[in-house]
Amino acid sequence: MNPRRRQWLKQMQAAAVIVLLQANMALAVEPASSEAVQAGAGSAAPLSTVPFEQLQRPRLDPIDAYRGTTVPPPSMANSARLSTLVRDGKIFLSLRDAIDLALENNLDMVIARYNLPIAQMDVQRTQAGGQVRGVNTGVVQGTPGGGAGGAGAGTGAGGTSSGAGGAGAGASGIVSSTLGTGTSVSSYDPYITAQAYMDHTSQLLTNRQLYGVPVYHVNTVLANASYSQAFPTGSYLQVDWNNNRTTSNSPYNSLNPQLFSSARVLVQQQLLAGFGLGPNLRFLRIARTNQKISDIAFRAQTISTVTQICELYWDLVNAYDTEQVEERSVSFAAETLETSRKEFGLQAIPEMEVLKAEGEVAIRQQELTVARTNLELQELYMKNAITRSLDDPILEDMPVVPVDHIASQIAPITQPVPEMIVEALKSRTELAESSLDLENRDLSRKSARNALLPSLGLYGFYAGSGYGGVPNPQFVNSGGSVSAPGGFGGTVENALNNSSPEYQVGFQLNVPLRNRIAKADQYRTELEYRQSQVYLEELKKRIRIEVRNARYALEQGASRVEAARKARDLASRTLDIMQKEQKLGAGSNQQTLSAEHDLALAESALVTAETAYEKARIEVWRATGSVLEQYGISIAGAKAGAVEADHP
Repeated sequence: MNPRRRQWLKQMQAAAVIVLLQANMALAVEPASSEAVQAGAGSAAPLSTVPFEQLQRPRLDPIDAYRGTTVPPPSMANSARLSTLVRDGKIFLSLRDAIDLALENNLDMVIARYNLPIAQMDVQRTQAGGQVRGVNTGVVQGTPGGGAGGAGAGTGAGGTSSGAGGAGAGASGIVSSTLGTGTSVSSYDPYITAQAYMDHTSQLLTNRQLYGVPVYHVNTVLANASYSQAFPTGSYLQVDWNNNRTTSNSPYNSLNPQLFSSARVLVQQQLLAGFGLGPNLRFLRIARTNQKISDIAFRAQTISTVTQICELYWDLVNAYDTEQVEERSVSFAAETLETSRKEFGLQAIPEMEVLKAEGEVAIRQQELTVARTNLELQELYMKNAITRSLDDPILEDMPVVPVDHIASQIAPITQPVPEMIVEALKSRTELAESSLDLENRDLSRKSARNALLPSLGLYGFYAGSGYGGVPNPQFVNSGGSVSAPGGFGGTVENALNNSSPEYQVGFQLNVPLRNRIAKADQYRTELEYRQSQVYLEELKKRIRIEVRNARYALEQGASRVEAARKARDLASRTLDIMQKEQKLGAGSNQQTLSAEHDLALAESALVTAETAYEKARIEVWRATGSVLEQYGISIAGAKAGAVEADHP
């Protein structure tokens, strides 16, 4: 062959391989969406402790991919904000302080924060062609006290059948979803395989005519390398480079040592099942959608925690005010008992009046004990909710004094219910999660349809080989002729100069008869998709009812507060009248004591009604999805676990 033509063929072959490799690598990963944050792999040191923020930085160290990374242990120290609220051995706590402390310290929030980097690692895994593992998107509800705010606990996004869309979740049992079903996906990370060895073989021969010696000795040195990579287009590239050097004691071998080199480039492309970016990047797309779901789920966790803290705070206010009412009641009963004893000493009243007064004191002291223990329980609930650790015995026994109290004026309800429903349908996290889950299931439908097709692969390869070595003197002296390059360089040149090429282009077809597994999976993806659509509509109906119920409860709560205030005012006026009559000698201590007891009951009923009203107002905000906006809470601060000091 013409040397210039050989050189031209070599250049064209090398250029074709380089262009194919670069084009496929450009398609290996979809461009990241604006929401997705790209993450690097590994850490800066073997088994080093690296925060998630550092994992997001690109790394240029090629050894970094083979180093393990550990997550720093969680800090169980309470935030510094808590110490600023302690005065005179008490925690003076406002509602806003309670919310901020919970966002910084509440362990439900700490647990939920781990789901964010877990979702990011799922994206990184699927960028390399790995299967999506899924992310837990449930609302963590491990803090006792208060209510859950109506927030339902979800499950894994993309990891189980009952994800955000709830499809496939039966009344009992464990169901595996078809989410992500389709053709198998290979790893998009390239692999380099290398093998090298030295081998010595001795063989005792019965026939010297075969090799010309009674004992045949062979020494072999082998060095092979292979590069392989799959691509999201459904293509596959493999480049093999093999080398071997053999020496022996046989006079019949023309070359000693004998050198051999070969190069082989294989390219394969799927044309039916497994063709294109859709089926091969489905795990990455699901993982990115799951990452969005995990962000929404964290917002749901924040809403749930804030709602619970508000309810805990108003329960604490209720217990604190009730304890104050009971203390005043006990003091009044004790004063009445003292007055009765003095009057009995003057023989102005019978002894029975004193005994009745003593009974009233005992009853009210028992009620005060109940109120105090309930207050201690609510203080414990609150301290547990706003701290990471209660190991400090001083903190555990420290009283909590609520600074905020029920507003004296009931805010009028002006927003129409239809507007509240529209706001809820736009803001509720459950709907956003279910809509994204529906996108994942629609992607699974398309992938399952592609998996129904037969597997048809177009492949082609080019290979070249070259021989070389040193002529064996014994073979040459016996009259043999040798024509081969004497060194390894010439052997390599012959392998690459198209002097002994091998070409092959072909198709490989696999047709599954009946295809029942793929058919069943494909139809099930359709069923689960439709089931998720129904679940989404059911969510909308449930949210409409929740908004109306919350609105009704708020209206009823306002009415109860007004009635309780009137009853309290009436009981206060009655007590004043009874005290005046007693001073004029027209009334008795027991009548005054009874009137004061009625006032204490009316004040307790008012506290209960006002607490219920505040909870009903929080429920309206939760039902409409506006809790965070009402309190000016930033999700970025909640994710960082550091809330700004200034609030709107």
